[in-house]
Amino acid sequence: MNQTSQAIKETAFNFDGQTGFYRGKVRDVYHFDDRLVMVATDRISAFDVVLPRPIPFKGQVLNQTAAHFLQATADIVPNWLLDVPDPNVSVGLKCQSYPVEMVVRGYLAGHAWRQYREGHRTLCGVALPDGLKEADQLPEPIITPTTKAHEGHDEDISREEILERGIVPESEYVQLEKYALALFKKGTEMAAERGLILVDTKYEFGSLNGQIYLIDEIHTPDSSRYYYADSYTENQQQDLPQKQLSKEFVREWLIANHFQGKEGQTVPEMDDAWIEQISNRYIELYEKVTGKSFVRTETDNIYNRIEENIRRSLTVTYF
Repeated sequence: MNQTSQAIKETAFNFDGQTGFYRGKVRDVYHFDDRLVMVATDRISAFDVVLPRPIPFKGQVLNQTAAHFLQATADIVPNWLLDVPDPNVSVGLKCQSYPVEMVVRGYLAGHAWRQYREGHRTLCGVALPDGLKEADQLPEPIITPTTKAHEGHDEDISREEILERGIVPESEYVQLEKYALALFKKGTEMAAERGLILVDTKYEFGSLNGQIYLIDEIHTPDSSRYYYADSYTENQQQDLPQKQLSKEFVREWLIANHFQGKEGQTVPEMDDAWIEQISNRYIELYEKVTGKSFVRTETDNIYNRIEENIRRSLTVTYF
């Protein structure tokens, strides 16, 4: 697939006024005195491992989906986003991030289901009832925080441990919980309008000048899981797998090919057909969750385009 060669694996720009650079699992982050520039690359990670091949248009999907939901939730909590100067780039406030991610779950799926299936009835200090099966709706949305690992695996952590260890001050953590649940409620309502169920998601927050901000991405296929609402009840009644929009299908493929990011395991080969399938699934999710048509950005001279658009954005005064 000739598109693959034009996928964005990584960037290495150097800008005037740049004070730092960080390469995350998916994003390349350029630091400046008063702002961050995030490039959503086409890298894909699963089980906290960056897979060898990038996925065409994945970064554009993530960046534009996140912008859509950040703009739609700005009345709930202030967010970091200032501008989207390129389909793959977001520019925003430089906040001090909290060292935890707020994972909100409305249904028993993914990591939570795998833990439950193994017999655990407490997740991150939250008690789960007996008798649930995969994809069942929880009595109410729960927050199951994780630590934020720059390398390796994020780790489950309880609210009690976060407070006992002083990782986040209690007054601020209580506000993070309120924001996370309010955002999940809004995301649930927006998903329902699109015939979807928001199953679970994660939020990241930061602070600047004493104000809490929502940062990074929200309600994207990398941070969220969606079910199709029209088939949900019937599938549950008949013990059928839920049709979902998320990157869980990538995790399931890796598990089926004996990879879960554990020591000694090797990432299975991803051929062109599989890469294209993943790309198409990401585009499908964008169109389904936003209700907008996805416009594939021209991939010729893709790095030059991104660099020029960033340089142009750096001349804009936001403050």
